[in-house]
Amino acid sequence: MTLTTQIFIALLAGVVFGVIANLFLSQEVYQALEKWILTPVGNIFIRGIRMMVVPLVLISLACGAAGIGDLKKLGRIGGKTLIFYMSTTAIAITIGLILAYIINPGIGINLSSEAAFQSKTPPFIMDVLTDIIPTNPFAAMTEGNMLQIILFAILTGIAIAYVGEKAQPILELANILNEVMIKMVSIVLVFAPYGVFALIAKVIASQGLEIILPLIKYMSTVLLALLLHTTITYSSALTLLARVNPLTFFKKFSPTMMVAFSTSSSNATLPVTIETVESKLGVSNEICSFTLPLGATINMDGTSIMQGVATIFIAQVFGIDLSFQALLMVILTATLASIGTAGVPGVGLITLSMVLQSVGLPVEGIALIIGVDRILDMTRTVVNITGDAVATIVIGNSEGAFDRVKFNS
Repeated sequence: MTLTTQIFIALLAGVVFGVIANLFLSQEVYQALEKWILTPVGNIFIRGIRMMVVPLVLISLACGAAGIGDLKKLGRIGGKTLIFYMSTTAIAITIGLILAYIINPGIGINLSSEAAFQSKTPPFIMDVLTDIIPTNPFAAMTEGNMLQIILFAILTGIAIAYVGEKAQPILELANILNEVMIKMVSIVLVFAPYGVFALIAKVIASQGLEIILPLIKYMSTVLLALLLHTTITYSSALTLLARVNPLTFFKKFSPTMMVAFSTSSSNATLPVTIETVESKLGVSNEICSFTLPLGATINMDGTSIMQGVATIFIAQVFGIDLSFQALLMVILTATLASIGTAGVPGVGLITLSMVLQSVGLPVEGIALIIGVDRILDMTRTVVNITGDAVATIVIGNSEGAFDRVKFNS
């Protein structure tokens, strides 16, 4: 049985078990089950993947930048990556806004919630730019500050390329370490079915239907927008820009999507994404080691879709009409907010508060959707990492660093 099949079976089994646990197990029995089995197994799997994120990003990006060598080429690839990511993010939030106005998920909804959401003051843009530069790269690695790690890794790679022949042993060592990290990912993935089962079962069992039913229209709007963006936007990019069959892509990438669904984290899934895109989809390490870590940090298409739908939902619940200018501000703010957003579970609610504040909507409205956000967070993470992979294939193809034979094999 292939790993893909094992993960898929574990996913379905987790859903079924979660429903049964929610409906039939007493609270005492479920709490014991969660404490002694579900939480430990799920956390062990996530921690196993996350322990490789920082070294993998540092090593792979440094290797990628050093391998590219030419600053002009590095700038060209970086420019293509940013343009693709920001374009698809803008398209994603536009799809979310349009569907929200068609379906009107907040009309007729009267929800009260005991949950409270403490908004955070949006960071000043110049502070964001300044904070990208690490004062201590080792502290950045310890704290998991991905933008600082990415910048340090790229500068290290450029320096290795400039030093030239003398730095060749360092580059060779880095390439070997990169292969070792990819192999470690494969080892951890052996335990993926158990981790996926535990994570999914816990979410389904703890949420229950009573918190989902009042928000089913909102959830359906978000899920439909995510589906349309994935099947239309990404498939079109693969067909028109990379000239490959989208069905082949989705078939090969599906195990990674299931890992993303269970972890709800682009960063936690990053090692698996890199391994899949390089070994199964045929993009060279030079490209995928640059675009994928960057995408896990700045490319949040799924999150942007949620922000678009949630903004309209909250506006409709509170009876507030948004002008066309306000909608443009939503698109702009959500697109810019995705840059520097950590690829960790639940971060979308923080950036949503920034979007709501930009158009004068009450941030307290986020409390209405907190209850179902965990489930939606899982689905939008799938879209986030899928967008990273699609961009990598498109850019790899444009740079002549894409193996079609491997992709189609």
